[in-house]
Amino acid sequence: MANAYDLVVVGAGSAGYAAARTAGALGARVALIDKGPLGGLCILRGCMPSKAILASAEVLHRAQNARGLGLVIPEARADLPAIIARKRHLIREFADYRIEQIHRAPNTEVIAGEARLLDAHHVEILTGPQGGEAGSRQVIEGRACILATGSNVTLPELPGLQETGYLTSDEALDLEQAPRSLIVLGGGFIACELGQFFSRIGVKVTLLLRSGHVLSGEDADVGIALQESLIKEGVEIVNHAVWTGVLARSGRKVVRALVGGHPAEFEAEEILVCTGRHPALDQLGLDAAGVEYSSRMIPVDPFMRTSVPHIYAIGDVTGRFQIVHQAIREAEIAAYNAVSGKAARAIDNRLVPAVVFTDPQVGRVGLTERQAAERGIEVLVGKYPFDDHGKSMCLGRTEGFVKLIGDARTGEILGGAIVGPEGGELLHEIVVAMHFKSTAAEFLQIPHVHPTLAEILTYPAEEIEEQRQQPGPV
Repeated sequence: MANAYDLVVVGAGSAGYAAARTAGALGARVALIDKGPLGGLCILRGCMPSKAILASAEVLHRAQNARGLGLVIPEARADLPAIIARKRHLIREFADYRIEQIHRAPNTEVIAGEARLLDAHHVEILTGPQGGEAGSRQVIEGRACILATGSNVTLPELPGLQETGYLTSDEALDLEQAPRSLIVLGGGFIACELGQFFSRIGVKVTLLLRSGHVLSGEDADVGIALQESLIKEGVEIVNHAVWTGVLARSGRKVVRALVGGHPAEFEAEEILVCTGRHPALDQLGLDAAGVEYSSRMIPVDPFMRTSVPHIYAIGDVTGRFQIVHQAIREAEIAAYNAVSGKAARAIDNRLVPAVVFTDPQVGRVGLTERQAAERGIEVLVGKYPFDDHGKSMCLGRTEGFVKLIGDARTGEILGGAIVGPEGGELLHEIVVAMHFKSTAAEFLQIPHVHPTLAEILTYPAEEIEEQRQQPGPV
């Protein structure tokens, strides 16, 4: 049949493209469906545009604070329209290249339209306005299917929010005129990155957190270290704020909250909502296909299979890791399992590195101290601060610390965190060590150039090994 495929991939973002490319290279006939615009969240509205504008703010901050290095720079200020123009130029290049890659994926037919599962093997594709009279409809058949539809911005159910108006990260990344003041709802990585960006270009920023510190999913020392750096730069952070409503007053926007049980109001020109993302599952037809799901995820097994064995889910729709490099790993596993006809491969989630691109950067991989305690794993922890590290002091970048978490009995490195300069780059030292299941003692055998930022990681490794050598039970 002309409309029958070995694999149907729904969604052509980074994960969907990787799945189609992998399956096509194995000889499978693939249909890759996307409603557009092509490029995916990471390129169009996520990783790449945010990192482009953050780079501008970081250089601005360095220039404005260069006196500590003996430099006098008379004037350094942000030109937001120019920052956004540069970002748009980069993203257009990235997107054009990705679109070219998508159309060159082996054995893959790219179909524009909105996909909906009719049953476990048939997919309806609608084009035009909701598949109306101006559009068209076709049905294709797939021996297997991979769902890679990504995620959408989550909005809190907050009285008055819709009527008052707000920004999401999508709009914030395209804003050419900055407000004079900004309330950020949330304390996750998007809130911290964009909150710091706007603060650095001259906006008065207030973060209202429901938790006790930013990055509440991380160990407290990690979140508190970043929070202290943000406060030092002038970002106002209010912890344990329970938002109760939003209203407009005299041309400004007001967020009402309970802070410590007491009512409080926070006023600014604009509100930025950074309360996470949720899987894009609406009108996907999961019920018709018999796929189990909830509003927060499509559950999958280690082989990336849903409750229907030949239907796979990858990336944000699984509700596990909203990280593009992890989504690509999942895509390659799912595609191989869907079409290879060989023994299924399982995903290894022992290594899922993640970075928050604030300044200082926050990088983390493997177990946190909290997770180790919850799982009853006895660990040893080594830490070392950047303000006692020679290269960091020479650079004038001394905020934060590095931390390694080792198995108390074997010394194997089970996790690590970095809050500090180039934390995202330095994190790969820990990732490589963990990939090879290195112990702290083995890590210390790796030569490190002096003076470099990377050599700081040898100090917590030494601390773990010293703890292991102390007499007494471990």
